[in-house]
Formats: sequence, C-alpha cells, structure tokens
Amino acid sequence: MAIFSRFKSTVFFLFLVFSSCKGQHKQQEMTNDEAMALAQPAIVVAANRTEAYLPLLEGKKVGVVANATSVVFHEKGHTHLVDSLISRGIAVQKVFAPEHGFRGTADAGEHVKDGMDAKTGVPIISLYGDNRKPSQDQLENLDVIVFDIQDVGVRFYTYIATLQLVMEACAEHHTPIIVLDRPNPNGHYIDGPTMLPEHTSYLGMNTIPLVYGMTMGEYAKMLNGEGWLENGGKAYLTVIQLENYTHQSEYHLPIRPSPNLPNDVSINLYPSLGLFEGTNVNAGRGTEFQFQRYGASFLDSTKNDFRYVPEPNFGSKYPKEEGKTCYGKDLSNTPRMNEMTLRWVMEAYANCLDKSKFFLTSGFTKHAGTPLLQQQIEEGLTEAEIKATWQNELEAFKQIRKNYLLYD
Repeated sequence: MAIFSRFKSTVFFLFLVFSSCKGQHKQQEMTNDEAMALAQPAIVVAANRTEAYLPLLEGKKVGVVANATSVVFHEKGHTHLVDSLISRGIAVQKVFAPEHGFRGTADAGEHVKDGMDAKTGVPIISLYGDNRKPSQDQLENLDVIVFDIQDVGVRFYTYIATLQLVMEACAEHHTPIIVLDRPNPNGHYIDGPTMLPEHTSYLGMNTIPLVYGMTMGEYAKMLNGEGWLENGGKAYLTVIQLENYTHQSEYHLPIRPSPNLPNDVSINLYPSLGLFEGTNVNAGRGTEFQFQRYGASFLDSTKNDFRYVPEPNFGSKYPKEEGKTCYGKDLSNTPRMNEMTLRWVMEAYANCLDKSKFFLTSGFTKHAGTPLLQQQIEEGLTEAEIKATWQNELEAFKQIRKNYLLYD
C-alpha cells in the first residue's frame, strides 16, 4: 500500500510539472502574440490627423465630399467628419454625397436626390443624381473641398470615379482639394484585366487594372500626374497621409463602405464576385451574405448543392432572381485572398443550363473593362491562360504606379 501511495504521489507530481510547463508554454505563446501586436502600431486614418488639416480649413468656406464612412475615431467610437469639423468651428457650407448617399443607405445604382442633413442642417448635393460632377454654381463661394471616403480598391467601385469628377471640377474652378487618405483593404495586390480606352465608363474611367493597389490619396496623385482629368487639367491637391500603413497592412473596415459590402470577407471577394454584376447571376444581394455567395435558378442543381432565395432587403430593393431558388456556392468562409480569381464566374458559366441567359454583354464588358474576357470564357480558356494575357499591361501599370505611391 505504501509503495502504491508513493507511486500515486509520483504520478501526481509529474502531472503537476507537465501541466505547469504546458501552461507556461501556452502563456508564453500568448505573450508572443501580444508582443507582435504591440510591435505593429495601429493605423491612423487621415481624418484623425486633425493637426495636419484643420489649419488649412480655418477661416475658409468648406465643402465636404463624404458618406457614412467619413468618420473620426475616438475611444468611445467615432464621430462623423462633418460633425467633427462643425464642432471645431469650421464653416462647412455643403456636403457632396456619392453613390449610396450621405448616410450610405441607397441601393447600388439608385438615383440619389439633393437634400439637407437633418442633424446639422447643411445642404446635401448628390453626386449620384442629376449630375455626377459638381457644377461651377455648386462650387461657387467655396474656398476648399475636403474629400474623405473609404474605398475598397476595385475599379468598378464608383468612389474613384467620384474622386476624379470632383478633382476635375476643382481644377476647372481653381478650388483647392484636400484628400483625407484611408487604407485600401485590397491594396496588397494588383490583378485583373486592364480597362480599354474605348470601354471607359463610370465603372472605370481610366486604363487601370481591375484591382489597382492604391489608396485614394495615391490615386488622386495619379489622376493629376497622368493628365487623366478632363482637358489635362490639374487640381491643386493636398493629400493628408495615413500613419503606420503599408500596402501589406491588413485593415478591417469598422463601417461598411456601402450597403452590400458588410464585412471583410465580402470586401476581399468583391474583385472576383463583382464580375457577376455583369451577368444574370445573383451575387448574394437580397441576403445577409452579399458578395459571399453566388447562385441562379438556371444553374445546374445537381452540380451546386448550396441553395438560397434572394428577397428584398437593406441595400437591395430588387435583387436578381428575387423569390427564386438559386443554386450555387457559399463562399462565406473563404480565407483572405491575395489575387482576384475567375474560377467562380467560369464555374457558374460551365454549370449554366442555358448559356444564353448568363452574360449581360454590355454590363459584363463595363465591369471587365474589355469584351475579350467574355469571349475567352465562352471559348473555354483556362484561368491560367486568361490571366497570362493580362501580364504585360499589369507590369506596365506597376511601373507607372511607382511614381505615385505614398506608402511601402
């Protein structure tokens, strides 16, 4: 019995030692993770760098181009830039609102009307209604324009078109413009077909790749430097830079940049799934998983075990395939991607029961920037073969892009 007791004591002692070592190892791992996090300072958006831009606004009549993402962060949450400026005595005269409106609630492509901000009483001028470019009358009596909108770094996302048209108007009216920079959540790579000049539109106004790897501030510099503003004009531009940001920084948007990009996954998948906007396939609009799934009633149900039914909801009043059972793929658990992919569009096309229903040819060309991509998919080229045809243009763009980068 004594031997057995000593045996139990020894086992118990070894158990304690093992548990203690295991616990210390686990604690050490946690400490290392914390140390790594502390070694990477938090990104500071330009709107928070008030010391850099308030002196440029004091005593001026200010117009602000803004939406729901235009906020100043603080320990209790965030305050809208317009509210922050007014509270600091800046004379905000007008707000210019892009697609989705000032508060960010309008559906994609929905006509947005002029109005007045209920909270501040400041007039709101829509840049996605009767006109998309500020008129000379609208800029009259403004000393400076402040532009602060969160972008996602995809050519057919219309905020860069808004930036270009605002800069053109400022150049023509000799009104200075200040861009408050924000991170690009898809700024860590460059990919996709390059826009052809003959197919430019509001979904792509310049010959850049679908994913171009630049912040709004950097892109504003490119617009000026490459002479892409109308008649080769140049805006009097000031960019307030980010702090602690690189193009490899992983940035989690605290506010959805538009109604149908609700989270990190949707934003990361948007370059790939956004091409479905040029087809009759639903890309999650009318569900709570926008740009995290795709499907259509005319895709082969035997090859797509995932199904859902789109219904009108916030941001999608009339979703494609409304009320129909859609067969497709759930991509909501996709890890962060470092490229755009064609595989889901190509898969969907291959599984389309009536291929004449798939493409909206004009819409697909506007999103792709070229009619060649639809032709390549219809001819059955592989993704690798298609991507190989992009490389010369991508390399040429990267060389131009270097001239305008503000961050590593």
